[in-house]
Amino acid sequence: MVIDVYAQYFAGECVFNGVERRGASVKLTSDSEAGQIRYTVSVSFFPHSDPEDFAVSYDAYAEKEIENRKGRRSKKREAAMMETFRAQADALAAELGGTIDWDKPLIEARWG
Repeated sequence: MVIDVYAQYFAGECVFNGVERRGASVKLTSDSEAGQIRYTVSVSFFPHSDPEDFAVSYDAYAEKEIENRKGRRSKKREAAMMETFRAQADALAAELGGTIDWDKPLIEARWG
């Protein structure tokens, strides 16, 4: 079962494959199967050419596995992951040549 523990869109800056992107989708995702739990942080930059444009393109995408272990979801562990989430997302954004403007959310946070 795949669940977005946290997901939100922010303003961002990135040029990828010759296309300027002004939005960034960030997620903490859990994936559990057969008693194994895996957590990933992901960043995807998208054009966001107007306030209604949330068409996420997945060519400017980076993901990092931050945990893979036996067990199940833990709210306490997920809260600890959120303490380092922004730093990890910033590192992924830098790998793509972009930045995330954490002070400019485009939508409210979604928690799963």
